Amino acid sequence: MHTTLNRKVIFLALTLGLASCAGVAMHPSSALPASCRTACVSAFGSTLGSTRDGVAGYSNCKAGCFVYAPNQYQNTYTGIQWQCVEYARRWLLVNRGMVYGDVDIAADIWNKIEYFTRISDTTKIAVTNYANGSPSAPQQGDLLIYAKEFLGTGHVAVVAEIDGGNRTLKVAEQNFSNAPWPGSYSRSIAYEERDGGVWVKDQYLLGWKRAVALH
Repeated sequence: MHTTLNRKVIFLALTLGLASCAGVAMHPSSALPASCRTACVSAFGSTLGSTRDGVAGYSNCKAGCFVYAPNQYQNTYTGIQWQCVEYARRWLLVNRGMVYGDVDIAADIWNKIEYFTRISDTTKIAVTNYANGSPSAPQQGDLLIYAKEFLGTGHVAVVAEIDGGNRTLKVAEQNFSNAPWPGSYSRSIAYEERDGGVWVKDQYLLGWKRAVALH
C-alpha cells in the first residue's frame, strides 16, 4: 500500500538535479495494470484534494494498486506514483525545499531517515523523532509515521493544520482511503494531553518526525 522501489541510484541522481526530464506524465487508463483499473475508490491519478498551500493529493485507486512509475516535481524525484511516501516527500519539497532519502516502505522513515536534504545546496538537515506521548506536541509540517504492523508497510502523513480548540490534527496524505478529501486535508485525527505528554489517537502511530531548525 505504501511502498517505494529501492532505486537508490535513480533517487540520488534525480534529487541532485542530474536528470533533465521535467516529470512523469499521468498513465492512460489502458496502460494501468488491472488492479489499478477496477474497484477503485477513486480513479487512479485523480485529484483527491489540496492543502491550503496548494499541494495536491492523488488517488492510488486502492490499497492493492501498484504502478512503479517515478514522479518528479521541478526535476526532483519525489517517489512512486501515488504512494504515501511520494506525497510526504513532495510536500516537504514544495513547502520546505527539502526531501528525505529513499526507503523501501513508509515505516522505514522512522529509523532509517536521519536527515532531510535541502535541494538548493544539498545541505543535510538533522531530524528528530518524537514518540507518540512525547511532551513535544506535533507541529504543522511534521511527518506522522506509522509502524510496519499497519498493513505490513506502515504509512506516512503530513500534519497540514492543527485545530487546537478541537484538539485535532488535520493531515494530508496519499493512499490511505483514496477517497476525496473533505476540505484542505485528508482526515482529522484527535489528540489528547495526559501523563505529561501529547497522545495522537491513531492506531499504529509511532510518532512524528521534524527537521531541526537551522540557526
